[in-house]
Amino acid sequence: MPPAEDTGPVDRGVALVRAARRGDTLALHDLLDHLTPYIARICGPIALDDGPDATQEALVAVFTSLRSLREPAALYGWVRAISVREAVRVAGRAARARPAELPDVPERGDPQLAADIGDVLARLSPAHRAVLVLRDVEGMDEAEAAALLGVPAGTAKSRLHRARQSFRKAWSA
Repeated sequence: MPPAEDTGPVDRGVALVRAARRGDTLALHDLLDHLTPYIARICGPIALDDGPDATQEALVAVFTSLRSLREPAALYGWVRAISVREAVRVAGRAARARPAELPDVPERGDPQLAADIGDVLARLSPAHRAVLVLRDVEGMDEAEAAALLGVPAGTAKSRLHRARQSFRKAWSA
């Protein structure tokens, strides 16, 4: 039986979790479909070219661990933590931690600009990309990012500082 009519995507996700945990396999399928864009949005900037692999790994982890989610209302935070962990793991496994040489960066307004931002991000280590995405894209504070990454707040703050410094240096080179 499908979940009751809901008022938004968050309510839909929570309703799907509850139905899936009751054994509704269609709800589980719908839940994974519902979460895929959210997970991809998190994994892509961290794992870069391996973003689809990280997304898949995160979906598998969500599927296998769904029963461990204590409170369905915490779904998106729980999924975000899994997604970041898997993206960092996949990116590290792909040996993307080595900085590379940066080609000339185009002027603002150049159509190549978005690709170049991605290129600069690619030169950061997965750990630096993760904290940068969590702070500057997801809007988390240092304490939230540190907790999600499983590191002390000071470590997250110093990684963020180094990530921003490296990004600026590469961008202005």
